[in-house]
Amino acid sequence: MAKKLIKRLMPDAHKVRSHKHLKFFGTLLHDPGLWHLNRRSVSGGVAVGLFMAFTPMPFQMILAAVIAIIFRFNLPIAVVLVWISNPLTVGPITYFVYKLGSLLLGLPAHEIVFEPTWAWLMTELKWIWRPILLGSFVVSSVSATAGYFLIHALWRMQVIRDWERRKARRTSS
Repeated sequence: MAKKLIKRLMPDAHKVRSHKHLKFFGTLLHDPGLWHLNRRSVSGGVAVGLFMAFTPMPFQMILAAVIAIIFRFNLPIAVVLVWISNPLTVGPITYFVYKLGSLLLGLPAHEIVFEPTWAWLMTELKWIWRPILLGSFVVSSVSATAGYFLIHALWRMQVIRDWERRKARRTSS
């Protein structure tokens, strides 16, 4: 059931391969393993996407795509999940990872009064970069690991349920 829904929502592999902005990947996008929906590729794609979603860096989607290509995980899932961190969620995510990082480092939370200037950013960055990096790494690692094992387990449960249904149909016939 979920596999059919995911297949319907996934973009056409041919359209993605021929997209003008993705030409730099060359023939790497022609690997059919990047487009298959199986337990390994989907759970790996989820892990990569979740890890990159909480990594504080630019061009997360490109790095998620490169990692998915290298490990032959599901490319569309890895890239789409990066959008968990988007312009609407980046503020709350950054605040949460900062608080978590401060807690783990045993640092008092630095009082931040936001000003949209370059000088403010450079001044505040020296106080907040370590907690943000540690918090991001912890949240990225935990969410990627949890996502991987959750998808892996749900997929396995679905396969077992399908086998039991088929077995029940055969015995009732």
